[in-house]
Amino acid sequence: MTGQRLGHGAEVGFARSERSTVGLEWELALVDTDSGDLRQVAQTVLDAVRPAGGGEHPSIKQELLLNTVEVVSGVHRTVGAAGADLERSVEQIRAVTDPLRVELMCAGTHPFARWAQQKVTDKERYTTLIDRTQWWGRQMLIYGVHVHVGIEDRRKVLPIMRAMLTCFGHLQSLSASSPFWGGKDTGYASNRALMFQQLPTAGLPFQFEDWTQLEGYVADMLHTGVIDQFDEVRWDLRPAPRFGTLETRICDGITNITELLALSALTHCLVEHFSTLLDEGRELPTLPPWFAQENKWRSARYGMDAIVILDAAGNEELVTDAVSRLLVELEPVADRLGCLDELHGVRTILRRGASYQRQRAVARRNGGELDAVVRSLVAEMRAGRPL
Repeated sequence: MTGQRLGHGAEVGFARSERSTVGLEWELALVDTDSGDLRQVAQTVLDAVRPAGGGEHPSIKQELLLNTVEVVSGVHRTVGAAGADLERSVEQIRAVTDPLRVELMCAGTHPFARWAQQKVTDKERYTTLIDRTQWWGRQMLIYGVHVHVGIEDRRKVLPIMRAMLTCFGHLQSLSASSPFWGGKDTGYASNRALMFQQLPTAGLPFQFEDWTQLEGYVADMLHTGVIDQFDEVRWDLRPAPRFGTLETRICDGITNITELLALSALTHCLVEHFSTLLDEGRELPTLPPWFAQENKWRSARYGMDAIVILDAAGNEELVTDAVSRLLVELEPVADRLGCLDELHGVRTILRRGASYQRQRAVARRNGGELDAVVRSLVAEMRAGRPL
């Protein structure tokens, strides 16, 4: 890709990818076993797991801050197989972190850590980001989960992306896990969602009708120096041309592997469902941008109590009821994709509550003590399921 403007747009290729293959990315916080505060030991972990021949670990990656590592799966046909990759990487990390008295934790935000005390990874890409974004960039003390789903035909990517926006509130509400920020209850289920969109090119994607419009956008962003490469487009939902996937970045950090697989299965099934509708010549659902924006805010604010807007007519429904209906519709898709058990895990979230609700319950039981919330998050990560 070039920084020069090319006619009506920059050419954005889209790699060949097998339909509905899946890959997962999970950002993990490194916390002190005793204090629960963040530890700046990512480089120690990365050095310890580095392959004997040199280079970086294929599945354990650096991130913006030195309190974070990311585990990345290979490309698989099922979310279960992708999840097994993540679990193997977590075991490798624990072999390094356990002797350091460091625990692994995941949530959209750390309940009480202070952003000003965090160190940025020494890499040009991150230095440039912080230099440009300043106060907002330094506050990106947030964690997420990304789900890549392979799409076999570039013409399908943008229609499916627009359709996925109709379920944005569903995914954000179910995964919401960032009620606390800097030791305070924000009143939001997902404070991360609203923090992250402060970065340039972050937030909801534009609802382009065709690929040439996307290429025109990329050309403009390159020409004006907003981005140097496509992956600096940080939308909540974006094409990943290098991998031939649609990348869903909606979910807050997920505290345990069971819920991660449940929400990944839901994402996987939605993409395949919309792909099948396209094959059948049917029109995919869409939402006007103003309703998509309102759904993002409502699900970030109210989580599982959000009333989401369903269609262009402005019909509304409690998000938990909307999810319940959707799960029934997606069961045959999940059966085809081999993730029926994982998809059923979404019903457990509906029944037992999302992470932000569990975190607040722990805080209430402990007189507002957020150390106890961190301990509960660490325990869920260890147990591999919600507690």
